[in-house]
Amino acid sequence: MTDFDARLRWTRAHMPVTRAIGEALPDLAGVRLACSMHLEIKMIPAIEALSARGAAVLLTTCNPTTVCDETIARCKAAGAEAHAWRGMSDAELEAGLRRIVDFRPTHLCEMGAAITTYLHARPAEERASVRAAIEATGSGTTRLAALRPSYPVFNWDDLPIKEGLHNRHMVGLTACHAFFEGTRLTFHGKRVLVIGYGLVGRGVCDAARAYGGRVLVAELDPARALEARFAGEEVVAWNEGLPLADVVVTATGARNVIAERELACMRDGAFLLNVGHASEEIDLAALRAHPSERVLPHVERFSIGGRAIHLFAGGSMANLTAGHGDSLNAFDVTLAAMLAAIRFLVTEAPVAAPGVHLLPRHAWIDVARLAAQG
Repeated sequence: MTDFDARLRWTRAHMPVTRAIGEALPDLAGVRLACSMHLEIKMIPAIEALSARGAAVLLTTCNPTTVCDETIARCKAAGAEAHAWRGMSDAELEAGLRRIVDFRPTHLCEMGAAITTYLHARPAEERASVRAAIEATGSGTTRLAALRPSYPVFNWDDLPIKEGLHNRHMVGLTACHAFFEGTRLTFHGKRVLVIGYGLVGRGVCDAARAYGGRVLVAELDPARALEARFAGEEVVAWNEGLPLADVVVTATGARNVIAERELACMRDGAFLLNVGHASEEIDLAALRAHPSERVLPHVERFSIGGRAIHLFAGGSMANLTAGHGDSLNAFDVTLAAMLAAIRFLVTEAPVAAPGVHLLPRHAWIDVARLAAQG
């Protein structure tokens, strides 16, 4: 048995809710499901369940730094098609989107809305086969709101069992774990500036404080900034916090939160750590215009105006790029919710109006009941 076999066996054994929801899926013959998602080991039980029920599945990735090539091989062995591998270029990612057009999907499972965005920039007949989709990220639902999709898209990021568990608790915790392992440093005695006080940012604040950091928060939205103050956080303007911070964590879902102007404000030796869905929160082009060297597998050091600025995990999602992501027991709920959302797409969503909708409670509440029993 290989190490990957052993880890996969352990993964399956600790995801009972996913297994139960997967075994209860309806007949999916005729379903052509195109997926743009993080493709790491914990995704395998869901892909196996979908393929076993007769769905034709095509996998692409929403982030080439989170792809596990062994995961792709196992998903193909289960019957899925795939256009994904670790370290794909932008051109290769776009080729995957073109392959989805040729696949003629009936349904979409997305993390970041890349497929829907691509399809709506092309002739309408290229998306005519799509009946409905699901979206798992805040950045994706933001893109969709501006796009006005021509088919129903169901947002399952804002479900209590997703945002209240994964977003609120897991991302920050596991990003800290990845940072400690990848740098051999902790937050003790360090100022940690968290940019963005959504649910992910709140989880980062909790974890950073629990691990000895002095936490600062930068948040543009006045209501969220007020919530941070009521939670006891030290709220600062970004230009006040950046010169003080030893670790800067981006958790906004927005583009270029850290650009040349922000880089010029950072203190010598500081770290940049992104927990957002993609590396767009940091202007990597601006950063990579400066001299650099790789000092550890997940750490690059840039020389900017005589100061050293460290980039962790290439600016990509830290907990999955440099770590293992969510715990198995926590992600079991998230993955089961995704399967429940796909079940809803096939059985009920085709009658919904075009546009973005919250996944209804009856579509996922059995996941919560099963998880609560365990």
